Amino acid sequence: MSRLQRAFRSTRKAMLSAAVALGVAVGGLVALTAAPAAHADTRICDQYGSTTIQGRYVVQNNRWGTTATQCINVTGSGFQVTQADGTATNGGPKSYPSVFYGCHYTNCSPGTNLPAQLSAISSAPTSVSFNYVGNAVYDAAYDIWLDPTAKKDGVNKTEIMVWYNQTSPVQPVGSRVGTANVAGRSWTVWTGNNGSNDVISFVAPSAIGSWNFDVKAFANETISRGLAQNSWYLTSIQAGFEPWQNGAGLAVTSFSSSVNIGGGSTTGGSTTGGSTTGGSTTGGTTTGGSTTGGTGSPSCKVTVTPQTWAGGYTANITVANTGPTAANGWKVGFTLPSGQSITSAWNATVSPSSGSVTASNLSYNAQIPAGGTQSFGFQGTYSGTYAQPAGFTLNGTSCS
Repeated sequence: MSRLQRAFRSTRKAMLSAAVALGVAVGGLVALTAAPAAHADTRICDQYGSTTIQGRYVVQNNRWGTTATQCINVTGSGFQVTQADGTATNGGPKSYPSVFYGCHYTNCSPGTNLPAQLSAISSAPTSVSFNYVGNAVYDAAYDIWLDPTAKKDGVNKTEIMVWYNQTSPVQPVGSRVGTANVAGRSWTVWTGNNGSNDVISFVAPSAIGSWNFDVKAFANETISRGLAQNSWYLTSIQAGFEPWQNGAGLAVTSFSSSVNIGGGSTTGGSTTGGSTTGGSTTGGTTTGGSTTGGTGSPSCKVTVTPQTWAGGYTANITVANTGPTAANGWKVGFTLPSGQSITSAWNATVSPSSGSVTASNLSYNAQIPAGGTQSFGFQGTYSGTYAQPAGFTLNGTSCS
C-alpha cells in the first residue's frame, strides 16, 4: 500500500495481502489517539503513539507491519528512529514514522485548515530535511493525500508520494509510466493501486537531503494525469520513512507546512493569488508605488499574504504584471524588517536571508505575461512583532 491513511487496524491483514513483493511501498495504519504535546524530547514506543510539536504538527510512530519494537525520539523540530527491531513481513514496510500537517484518521494537527478544496488553495509551501543511514532498507517519502470529500478519517482516494531517497530493492507501487519535471526537478513517475487507493509516486534520480517546494505543483501534475480533480480535497501533508529492515538513526530533522487559501490560479506549475486561514494570524497588504512610461498606471502590483505563529511565519508573494508587455525573466526586490530572517523559499531563489532581498525566477516560471501573475514565497523567523516586507520592485521598477 503506501501508508498512513490506510485501513483501520482490523483491516490490516486484508490490506497487506493486496501488497506486492518486497520492495513495493505499502501504507501504514493510523494513530487513533494522540498523546500530549511534546516540550522536551519525547520517546514514543507505542505502536500508534503520537504527539505534537511546535503547536502545529503531529509526529507519530505508526508501526503497523511488524510486531517488533519501534521507538522514536521526538524533538522540537522533528524525530529520529532510535530502535527498529525486526524485518518486515507480508511484502510491505514495517511502519511509517512521520510528521504531518492536516487530518489523519481523525487526528488533526492543531489549528490546521485542512481538509481544503484544491481549487481554493493558492499555494501550500512545505519543506523537510532528512537524515539517512547506510545499514537499512527503506524509502524516505513525502506523502500528499487527496480525496473527493473533505475526509478526516479512513483511506483517501489518491496518495501522492514524493520519494527523496530509496535503497535497493525498494520501488513504488505499480509500474513506471515515464518522467516529469515538477517544481523545478526531474522525477521518474510510477502509478498503481495498492488495493486500497490509487498511488502516484515521483522518484528522485538521486538522494535529496533537504528541499522545499509547493505541494500544489504535485497536485496539479496528478490532476493532469487523471488521478485527481481540482474539486477534490487536500487532507494531509506528511513526511517520514518506510523501513523494511533496520532503520535506527533515520531522522526528519526539520519540517514545515502551511496552506494558503483564497482566489488563486495556477500557471506553469506555480500558484498565484491567495490568502491564509486557520490556526494562525492572517492578513495581506500591498506596498510601494509608482507609475511607468506616460500612461500613469503601475507596471506591477504586489500582494503579501502572511501566516504567522510565535517567532515564525510564511509569506506568500503574488506579483501582478499590470504593464503592456510580458516580463521575460523577473527579479523582485524588497526589504525585510529588522529582526526577520528567511530560512527557506519556494518558486524562487531568494537571497540574502535578511535586509535588502532579491527573489529571482526559476526555470519553470520565468515569464509574467502582460496582465498575468506569478507567485513565490518564503518561510522565516522574526523577533518582537511581525511586520510585512516593504519596498517591492519588479526588475527595478517600483510596484504598487
